[in-house]
Amino acid sequence: MAETEVTAVNSGITYKMLSLLGAPSLVSSVWSYVDSMISFVYRWCWIPNWLPSWCPTSKSQLEASEDQMLRRINGAFTRQFIPIANGNLLWTLAFCSEHVKDKTPMVLLHGFGGGLGLWAQNLDALSQCRPFYALDLLGFGRSSRPVFSTDAQGAEDQFVESIEQWRTKIGLESMILLGHNLGGFLAASYSIKYPGRVKHMVLVEPWGFVACPDTSEADRPIPVWIKALGALFSPFNPLAGLRLLGPLGPTLVQTLRPDFKKKFSSMFSDNTVSDYIYHLNVQSPSGETAFKNMTDLCGWAKRPMLHRLDRLQPHTPITIFYGSRSSIDSKSGRVIKEMRPHSHVEIITIRGAGHYVFADHPADFNHRLLQACEKVD
Repeated sequence: MAETEVTAVNSGITYKMLSLLGAPSLVSSVWSYVDSMISFVYRWCWIPNWLPSWCPTSKSQLEASEDQMLRRINGAFTRQFIPIANGNLLWTLAFCSEHVKDKTPMVLLHGFGGGLGLWAQNLDALSQCRPFYALDLLGFGRSSRPVFSTDAQGAEDQFVESIEQWRTKIGLESMILLGHNLGGFLAASYSIKYPGRVKHMVLVEPWGFVACPDTSEADRPIPVWIKALGALFSPFNPLAGLRLLGPLGPTLVQTLRPDFKKKFSSMFSDNTVSDYIYHLNVQSPSGETAFKNMTDLCGWAKRPMLHRLDRLQPHTPITIFYGSRSSIDSKSGRVIKEMRPHSHVEIITIRGAGHYVFADHPADFNHRLLQACEKVD
């Protein structure tokens, strides 16, 4: 299930914390206070600059870690902040070779807790055929981290409008819009609202399409203790635990997610990827808080996309990627295909890949994606 994968890091952090500290009651009582204080420090610089930060991070360290992620890219690219409404900025990476400038551009939206650097293994291949953009979503990465609406629809609208404002500033008439995880959810929401701007929608292991199942009638209902834990930690941001651990955070990311090092082993032999993921996710929570406001206690979308996908224009082609070894249920892809019998819906499964399809088997993913988009022009 998408919701299971999205909250995997948070669940692992929670388990690790309880195991290490051996005091669940202490954690529950101080977590909210610590997370709010850390957010206050990052947002308003309450602690003097000379006092060491609890979390070993900064904007400059995030910038340096992104530079390391992109150091193996061969093609010429630019990076800049694109101004949008309310003084916010979206950090943007762009490729635009002269020989492909007339093709429909491709725009990539990362998933929850991600950033544009995670596309490192895809950038050179995908930018050879058309103009190409990857951006840090509002509230994530190096983009601005504003206060989002506490309402699920309000938060979603802020994300979608930021993408439209970005498109206007860049000057794109239309695009191929690709989103992974949360990015897939936002790509669909954007395509519904601005159908004339999307020539092809690509969903990569999308989150938030199906509704929370009725566990009261399930063969294996969710145990009471799991529901209790969900209620206990519901007031906190998904990655509050990572910030709570302070200087132990980088080691925890390396311990809990050693698979990321393996995914990028063709590019890096050190902790480049885990360092980048750490610095992405211990800055002031913004998009993270918005995501929390868009989910229920178990991580399911409060406003499932399948409930409104019938509003998507029938002429918009859709390609959906899944990994054969992912914990995400591809049921939503099959439902979309059934909902759109007279529209183009292609489901592609990458054998041996998990949730991060584009990183697990980048060559296969890049090839299949370029094939799927050939007819756009």
